[in-house]
Amino acid sequence: MSVTNDPKKTELASNFNVAQYEAACKAKDRNAISDALRRRFTERYIDPVTPAICRKSHGFTIMAISCLMIESLQSFCEGWENSNGRSEIAFCHFFDSQRQFNSLRGHFAEFYKNVRCGILHQAETTAGWKINKKSGALLFDPTTNTINAMQFLKCIGEVLETICDQLKSVDWDSELWKNVRKKMNALCVNCKS
Repeated sequence: MSVTNDPKKTELASNFNVAQYEAACKAKDRNAISDALRRRFTERYIDPVTPAICRKSHGFTIMAISCLMIESLQSFCEGWENSNGRSEIAFCHFFDSQRQFNSLRGHFAEFYKNVRCGILHQAETTAGWKINKKSGALLFDPTTNTINAMQFLKCIGEVLETICDQLKSVDWDSELWKNVRKKMNALCVNCKS
């Protein structure tokens, strides 16, 4: 991402700045905006912890970044300008709406408290929750409260792909697009000093 004093030139994703976003909105270019969102999330959250790109990624780091991505992605889906005071709701809505995380059903509140908040506020998981990166392990083992970071990252990537593909196919005036534009507009406002 390049740094500039002109807010219109601020990149929201690689090769997609505020001015390009505004032009894409004017043209109702769902593909350009959807592709930029895919790049934004992939560049910021997925690529930095993908083992093929990052030689030594730690499960803890993968989960920390994954939790950031969940909150941000859900803010786009909800049309929230920010998630202040709504973090737990963001996680609940995210897990409720994504089939990839069915194995966590009934454990959302515990995950939020002991993984997301534990990592963010204590720099550790709490209440016996664990993170591993074992190849072939389940996403979530409820008998040991263990999250497989690699499976978790894979599932979040699938959710991102589904949402971006959906944005290309649903109507510009759909609820999802209204929400995405509201969040994108807030990002553009945040680019101003």
